[in-house]
Amino acid sequence: MLYLTALNPTDSVLDGLLPAADTLGVPVTVLTDRPDDWPTTVPTRSCPVRDPQAVTEVVRNGPAAVGLFSNSDHLQAPTALAARRLGLPGKDPESARRCKDKAATRQAVADAGLDVVHAQRLAPGQPPTSDVFPAVVKPRDGVASEDAYLVTDADELARRVTEIRRRRPDAALVVEEYLPGEVRTHDTLGDAGTLAVLGGWRTTLGPPPTFTELCLEWAPATPATAERLRAQLDALGVRFGPCHTEFVMHRERPRLIEVNDRLIGDRMDLILAELLDVPLFEYVIRLHLGESVADLGLPDPAAIEQTARVEYVCAERGGTLVAAPGPIDAVRDGVRLGCRPLRPIGTTAEHTGTNRDYLAVLHAIGSDPAVVRRALVEFRAGLDWVIDT
Repeated sequence: MLYLTALNPTDSVLDGLLPAADTLGVPVTVLTDRPDDWPTTVPTRSCPVRDPQAVTEVVRNGPAAVGLFSNSDHLQAPTALAARRLGLPGKDPESARRCKDKAATRQAVADAGLDVVHAQRLAPGQPPTSDVFPAVVKPRDGVASEDAYLVTDADELARRVTEIRRRRPDAALVVEEYLPGEVRTHDTLGDAGTLAVLGGWRTTLGPPPTFTELCLEWAPATPATAERLRAQLDALGVRFGPCHTEFVMHRERPRLIEVNDRLIGDRMDLILAELLDVPLFEYVIRLHLGESVADLGLPDPAAIEQTARVEYVCAERGGTLVAAPGPIDAVRDGVRLGCRPLRPIGTTAEHTGTNRDYLAVLHAIGSDPAVVRRALVEFRAGLDWVIDT
């Protein structure tokens, strides 16, 4: 049995990992503390998945485990610890903890003499201060740009901290200097001794003070940049399995924003698999079954003859989604186009200014960047999303 720890259902699991396991002929049980949220077709078992000892006991008392892992930001460290206790391949638990804790990430890179970012931890209730502005305030363990804000002075910092604490009274926060520059991603896949590069994307963000990702274009790091990123990931102990790193290019050097010890999300992993033309999710499973990166035959991202552009359709206000396109696949001028809903019709949601506002993801894959861009513009122009306030 292959065990997968998870919280809520995600496309990465439902459309990626579970079909991949089926292709490999490996039975899967999803361990989750929210079994009622999952489709009845998915084998689940109730488990307090944030507790490594509970995960360890559930796996020990179930069918013999061939692997145990997670694709959740929140569960990497406890799942890695459980896998280690069970003698299964997995991530280093301490490295997973450092990646999740944004303050610890900064400290590890600074201790290695690679980069110093002025950052301060704020314990719950601690008054906010910063010696450097502009600054970014965000939850120490946050995801999806939720409650991450650019602030320009001490008064604005105090207002944002008060606002965040109304929603997250027990959350530790981080205040750090704002890193200017072009936002990029760097995606890797590793085993115990090898870290291979899958590729990377150039990211366009929405207007401040929030950091919503609106568009990503295929842009693998140069060898020099990849080498400098590798040094920073080495300082964090990143090696095993997938990892998604966000950074900025500032004065020709990469500076980390955050390291997510899992596949790139919001359907980008599925698009990446299509672009690279590899069974990416099968590769992730095979690593956790004990195979090596050398067994996978990964392509060189710099040698890929295709390019891609991804755009997110974001809700501009809160309300109920009353009309939207369904899944679409099309080909225009030799460009493969896709639309995938990210919010079901009938869903009512507040406007957050984060990735939680996504309604759908559109993508285009082709050989010529200009043709890809034009095809996606025309494709998007024929689609409508309606929100009733």
